[in-house]
Amino acid sequence: MARLIRTEKEVEGEYTEQWVVVEGDDEALDQWPQGPREVVGREAPRLDGHARARGQAIYTADLALPGMLHAAVLRSPHAHARVTKLDLTRALALPGVLGAVGPGECHVLEEEPSFHGAPVAAVAAESFARAREALALVEAEWEELKPLVDPEEAVRRGSLLDEARRYERGDPDAAFGEADVIVEAEYRTQTVLHNAMETHQSVCRWEGDTLEIYISTQYIWGIRDSVSEQLGLPPDRVRVVCNFMGGGFGAKNSPGDYTYIAIALAEKTGRPVRCALTRREENLATGNRNATIQRLRAGARSDGTIVALEGEFVNAVGWKGFSGPTYGPMEMLYACENVRTVTHGAKLNLPPNAAFRAPGFVEGTFGLECVLDELAARLELDPLDLRRRNHADNDLVDGRPFSSKNLLECYRRAEPHWARRDEVRARSEGPVRRGVGLASQIWYGGGGPPSYAWVRVGSDGRATVITAMQDIGTGTRTVMAQITAEELGLPLERVRVELGDSARGPYASISAGSSTTPSMGPAVRAAAADAARQILEIAAQRYHLEERVLSLRDGRVVSADGGSWPLEEVTGLLGDAQILGKGSRGPNPTGMRVLTFGIQVAEVAVDVETGEVRVDRIAAIHDVGRVINPLGARSQVEGGIIQGVGHTLSEERLVDPATGRVLTQTLDAYKVPTIADVPEIVVELLDIPDEHLTNLGSKGLGEPPIVPTAAAIVNAIRDATGADVRLLPLTREEMLRALADAREREKIAAGQA
Repeated sequence: MARLIRTEKEVEGEYTEQWVVVEGDDEALDQWPQGPREVVGREAPRLDGHARARGQAIYTADLALPGMLHAAVLRSPHAHARVTKLDLTRALALPGVLGAVGPGECHVLEEEPSFHGAPVAAVAAESFARAREALALVEAEWEELKPLVDPEEAVRRGSLLDEARRYERGDPDAAFGEADVIVEAEYRTQTVLHNAMETHQSVCRWEGDTLEIYISTQYIWGIRDSVSEQLGLPPDRVRVVCNFMGGGFGAKNSPGDYTYIAIALAEKTGRPVRCALTRREENLATGNRNATIQRLRAGARSDGTIVALEGEFVNAVGWKGFSGPTYGPMEMLYACENVRTVTHGAKLNLPPNAAFRAPGFVEGTFGLECVLDELAARLELDPLDLRRRNHADNDLVDGRPFSSKNLLECYRRAEPHWARRDEVRARSEGPVRRGVGLASQIWYGGGGPPSYAWVRVGSDGRATVITAMQDIGTGTRTVMAQITAEELGLPLERVRVELGDSARGPYASISAGSSTTPSMGPAVRAAAADAARQILEIAAQRYHLEERVLSLRDGRVVSADGGSWPLEEVTGLLGDAQILGKGSRGPNPTGMRVLTFGIQVAEVAVDVETGEVRVDRIAAIHDVGRVINPLGARSQVEGGIIQGVGHTLSEERLVDPATGRVLTQTLDAYKVPTIADVPEIVVELLDIPDEHLTNLGSKGLGEPPIVPTAAAIVNAIRDATGADVRLLPLTREEMLRALADAREREKIAAGQA
């Protein structure tokens, strides 16, 4: 039975009230007991692993529709300019070119581009090479305008996306006045780029009055809604398909300019059109993790109690996008009653930002956790003890209790890794200094409604999960199969998952904010439970038993009195008919804060003569509720840490400060980590279900592992060398500068002694 409920939905800290239709009674399902089950909680290789490895998985990049054309986009070579002439005549005259669009024909094309890489015009041809040839024939003239690229200058001028965000609780000024120790520091993080393996792209075609969009996306239904609203189409006349996807990290939540360009050219030519970004375009126009400036102050009593925290944050957003929650860790992580933050979102003539794996919290955790280690040093306290002393038992932002929190247990399990520091330091030799550092993590990850799923069981006793969600490479296809297999008592190989098509499955949530499994998993379990109930009803009638004595186990219908029948013996009665179970995701616990927590301990080696930093080992202990697939979960942690190592040591988008042009457009210039940079990674997940959260008790894991990585590495560097690192990425030059500053402080301290 469908029920209409009014519930509170939270996405990455933003709460909204909304109506949700709930099918079935997912809340009536008790959570499974803690610990591994028959299938859930056991390691499972990805169901689509072989298809991906063999090249059989069809990504958007592999799609080749009959008559498909290829688009090339003219993008602004200037950070701020006005188009004074645009003539597409010569491009259209080139053989094999079938269409072109400019400003006024597609709303994403701009006559006054405001960042390097902004789209101005596009052509469609029978091959991408011919489209690029045609692009070279477009006659364009520009009036170059002076760009604004300095975020601090933008704040002074009032060039902001929105008014500054201000937050305050308690009386920070009075608390700082009573503090025994105060640490002030400025931290800066750089702009980093997503660089997913599969670039942003769409293939669009009209099938009658229906627009079909094949796209690499994290949100099938968001694309459907955005396009239908923009074009004034009924939503059911927009079909969105994404069966396989080559990564996104937050940058593929919206249609992007490429989708609308492909739609406009498909309408003009009457042919399917692919608009796929090149790697250079990927590093210009698809989003980024914006740079930040963080001016922080922390005050504490001599016993280690943090009495006041203050932060001014400048987010260098770019021309569009959002000002992320860099303030989040400072406001949420520790039990400090006096907190003040102000956050500016600087609007610049630079490419717009986009969500990027725990946006804001990665940057804010770097600053906060580093200033806490400086505070611990001033207080002569153990950094782990300092964090324990300031553990928050409830959310201080709005007074809500946590639905679950096991951070203290994470700290306890981190102790053996933290205890290695004397041994690690003792291995220092010659110019190589070794040290150990740690950092805490807080993030969201509770997911939320609405999400829906169907589970279909045929006469052969096999089950199919159907939902129009997307697996963005995290293995959620396998997780949904495990949940279904557990609920139906089936071997995993007898379950398949059909996803990725808005025309062939019910609504599913976005794959962002660490929300896919906690949003979709409960709906899938509810649908499987509905199918199981129907199977047992049929079995009870067939064998003249009461339903209460029957259960599903090991692919059989089992009776409490010892009877047992193969499942297909029961479902075989259906003939060509099928059982269809339906389920939905219920609400989050009312009045509670659903968050994830963790800690990471890093070991580093620093060559004080060359400035080379090597990360040797990272231990990651995280509290993310029930773990469905430990193998996939460890993979998520490893991926987040590797990405965090790159952000800390090598990755940086460089911009010409005079012209605003992006200089790092290729992977030979933009340095992502290689296998040679990967440390030993030790993963420990608590696997304690959140008893208040849905029928699974699972939270998300996509983002927590990247949150504390940079801070843990930098704190380990301080432990090894005494150098305070306050700027990312930590290049050799920056490391040598920090070492020189540390030596200068030592000289001054010795002179004062």
